[in-house]
Amino acid sequence: MEARMKSMANSDLIKGIQHLQKAIHGGGVDPLVLELVHLRASQINGCSPCVFAGVQAAKKQGETEERLHSVVAWRETPFFTEEERAALALTEAATRIQDGSPGVADEIWDAAATHFDENQMSAIILNIAITNFFNRINHTIREPAGKAWG
Repeated sequence: MEARMKSMANSDLIKGIQHLQKAIHGGGVDPLVLELVHLRASQINGCSPCVFAGVQAAKKQGETEERLHSVVAWRETPFFTEEERAALALTEAATRIQDGSPGVADEIWDAAATHFDENQMSAIILNIAITNFFNRINHTIREPAGKAWG
């Protein structure tokens, strides 16, 4: 597969994304949790370049192969903390809205809010949203896997 576009870069777009990333990473959430959130949303959306980049970024944060291979089935594994499980459940509920799911149910929200304060919740929600944003762009332009960003 070949990408339909060579670059989507323009200075305003890059600046906006940098500001969003700064807000996400300044929200007080463990960077590894943010990487797991990114990876899970990208898996749901079938975004191969984001899955590839997410795995690479998680490895840089010290993530293990065992856990990376298990993100797709996180509910059935013993490898994730309650905090990570809450973030992954929130990610799935917020990402699967097109599947006819009810979205983020109160019990999912409450579980996440037990582990994260409002600044952290904002960062996680923004991370989910920007991941879904990139997933949709990559599908549209047919970006192939194999490229890691930043």
